[in-house]
Order: sequence, then C-alpha cells, then structure tokens
Amino acid sequence: MAAGKLCFSNVTALAPMVRVGTLPMRLLALDYGADIVYCEELIDIKMVQCQRVVNEVLETVDFVAPDERVMFRTCEREKDRVVFQMGTADPERALTVAQLVENDVAAIDVNMGCPKEYSTKGGMGAALLSDPDKIEAILSMLVKGVSKPVTCKIRILPSLEDTLRLVKRIEKTGVAAIAVHGRLKEERPRHPVHCDYIQAVAQAVCIPVIANGGSLDLVKSHADIEDFRKATGTSSVMLARAAMWNPSVFRCQGLLPVEEAMEEYLKYAIRYENNAFNSKYCLCQMLRDKVESPMGKQVQSAQTNAEISDALGMQEYYEQIQGLLQARREAAQTSSCPDHPVMEGDVTTMAVKFERREYPPQITPKMFLLEWSRKEKLDQPLYQTVQRSQDRAFQSTVTVADQKYRSTLWEKSKKFAEQAAAIVCLRVLKLPEGKLGEENSGLVCKRKREGKVNGRTEEEGSKKRHLSGSEQQEAETLETAALSNGGHHEPDNPQ
Repeated sequence: MAAGKLCFSNVTALAPMVRVGTLPMRLLALDYGADIVYCEELIDIKMVQCQRVVNEVLETVDFVAPDERVMFRTCEREKDRVVFQMGTADPERALTVAQLVENDVAAIDVNMGCPKEYSTKGGMGAALLSDPDKIEAILSMLVKGVSKPVTCKIRILPSLEDTLRLVKRIEKTGVAAIAVHGRLKEERPRHPVHCDYIQAVAQAVCIPVIANGGSLDLVKSHADIEDFRKATGTSSVMLARAAMWNPSVFRCQGLLPVEEAMEEYLKYAIRYENNAFNSKYCLCQMLRDKVESPMGKQVQSAQTNAEISDALGMQEYYEQIQGLLQARREAAQTSSCPDHPVMEGDVTTMAVKFERREYPPQITPKMFLLEWSRKEKLDQPLYQTVQRSQDRAFQSTVTVADQKYRSTLWEKSKKFAEQAAAIVCLRVLKLPEGKLGEENSGLVCKRKREGKVNGRTEEEGSKKRHLSGSEQQEAETLETAALSNGGHHEPDNPQ
C-alpha cells in the first residue's frame, strides 16, 4: 500500500457489530487502545440514497437518508482509523457507496461473513461465500474505483481446501487485508473457533490476515489478545463481543470496571447525540448479568438520552453538553442565515428567533399580526408548522394576504416557531411587533388602554391571578390558541 494509507499489519481492531459499532463505541475503543475501528454493517441500498451533510453543531460528517435518519456519522478524531463496512451484492452499487464515503473514512470493507437473514436474504454477507465470481467482481471494482484500501471479512468454508482457494482468489483482486471469522456460517458463538483454519489462511496469502471469533473462548482480557494472535498465526486480531461487553479490553493496562466504561460511553453518546435506543442497547450489553439490577432496569426503561443519563447519575453532564450544543446551534444558525429578507420559492424568509424576554408579558407578535389583519379586513393569519425529526425542533410558515413568511431558524416549540414567523411578516411589512420600548401602535395596546389585557377586563385578570399555577397555565394556553386561531384550535402538523 502507498504511504499514508491505513496499515492492517500488527493491529488490534474493533470488529463491525450491528447496533454496537456506532460513533460512541468506536471513539471509546480508540481511547482504550484499539488501532482500527469498523463501523456496523451498512446496507448499500440504504446508503446510496444518503446525502453527505457537514454537521457544524456536532462537528461531524453525517450521511443522511431521505427520511432524515442519520445512517452513518463520523468525525475528525477517527478519520484515519475508521473502516466503513458495507453489505452489498452489487458491484456498481458498492462502488457508488464507497465513492460517497471514501473521503471521510480510512478504508472500505465488504461484509462476507454475516450469517443473519437480514444480510443473507439479499445475497449479501455470508451468502456471498457461495458466489466467488460475485466476490471477485465486487472487490475488483472497489479496488480500481476508490483511493482508499479495500478489505473484506469472511467466514471459513466447510473444507479447508475451499477456504484457501477462496482467499487466494480474493488476494488477487488487490485487497489490502482479509479478516477471517473462524466459524462456518451455520455456527454460532457457542461453537469453538477454528484457529487451525485461520492459521492456514495466514500462511496461504501474503496480505495481512485479521483473526476474529475468539471473544468467548480465548479473549477475556488484553493479555489474551496476544495469545489469540499466536494461536491463529495472524498479524492482527479483531474483537467483537469482548469489546462489546467491556471496551476497555483494548487497554494494555488491563480492564476497567464496566461501570466506568459505561460512563465514558454515555459521554460520547450525549456529545454526539447518539440515538437513545442504540445507546441503551450498548449499555445493556455492557451490564450483562447486571441488567436486572436497579440501575439496569432504569436503563432499560429509559426512552431518551436524558433518562439514560439520569439512570447513571450523569444529569449534570447531560445538561452541560446540551447547553453547549444549543449555543453552537444558535451561533451556526445566525452565521449561516441572512438577517434581511430572502425569497425561498414563494416564501419570504429571514433569520429571526423569538426571544420572549424582549416582549411585555401580555403582548406577542402573533397578537399584533392578528389585530393588524383584522384592521385591514384580511383573513386571519394561517400558520403551518413542521417538526424536524433529528432534534424535534419546529419551523412555522405564516400566510397573510396570500403571501408566505418564515424564519430560517428552528425553534424549541411550536408556539415559538409561530411567533418567529409572525415577526418575519411584521418586519417585512414594516409593522410594529410589540417589543418592549416600541412606540405605541394603537393596535393591541388599544385593548390595554380600555382596561383589558388579552381580551380580559382587569377584574377578570385579577381573578386569573388567583388561579393555581396549573389552572393559570391551562387558561393561558386556551386563550392563546383562541387568539392566534380565531377562536378554534388548529392541530399540530409535524412532518
């Protein structure tokens, strides 16, 4: 391989594991001493639909599906150490995916060993072992079509002769390394790993061979890694379940208590906004026989990273990181969005956020816009609000006199998003919006001069001040809905 490319000789790697090999686990494995980390198997049909998105808030590169799910997330910290593993049965599609991600990863790997139905039913994973012509076509096209090293991960075949014939054919495609799981595709972790097959493969080819499959029988600590390497005669070792149970297995100083590893994992999960159910799954794997402990049960019942943080006593860290990310989010939005009107299709947009502290308690921009519309004998403003799936933020578009207005900045609630849209409309039309210190406009303030606040007399307001907190909040919610929607409630419309 050319200088500067990832080397697969004499390394210890985190194996590709579905639902485990996401960014937090990969970074933690690197922290503990892994030389190379593989992402979980990602299917080519899904990846080919993704768009590459630079996430300025998280400081990551995300590959985002049409439904806005992040299929693959990576960052600068692992760029020269992460191997992208794909599930594929199609050379052209494999190349398209590889070219999509190659500038953000260190190498490309093809899964040829997974025996699970979700992989084999499409001719991927271990199903490829019975089609060496397709294996050769896929690997050859990748080697010729991308600038990064290409590898593959296989299982052994029923006969040693067939296994050696296959790996020699794979070597001729120009791959940089072969990872060998020392079990047949029908065998499971309870079956012993065939070290003799892996050793024969290592002797039969000139490229690095990475031994895999020893977690249960042979590798329980860092000291065991070298023993597995010697037993298989390979230059490198790949760990799956041993690392899943306790990622500190990569530490040359020895294993850490699993609780400490769990805390470090969760820090990365919070920092990079990992999917909560994925975080929960990985933590439960680390807990193993402690999963029914009080903490384990709390982790199992958690639905969000906030609740998981509560289970591990890390609420303060969670809140600290959320504050940091929110500050970055606001800074990124402000710097990337113009503060003057811009047309996006038929919608007039501006970068506007609704800051509640800038308005009197009883006054909102929506109220001003509604009163102005009534004064001009226009239909009341119509708000259409959408919710973004990745962070559950809201954005609203208001239609006034057949013209649409929207803020380019996303808000934390539907109510705030509608207020921001109203501000855009008012500013574009050069109308007052009710800010503190703003000159009396004669719109909403007229009610106040008549002794009313939000349509109530002072006496009614006095009664309301004596309501309980929950009753008062409910009353305010109902009145706001009535004012903003002309007396009827408009349901949310998240998309």
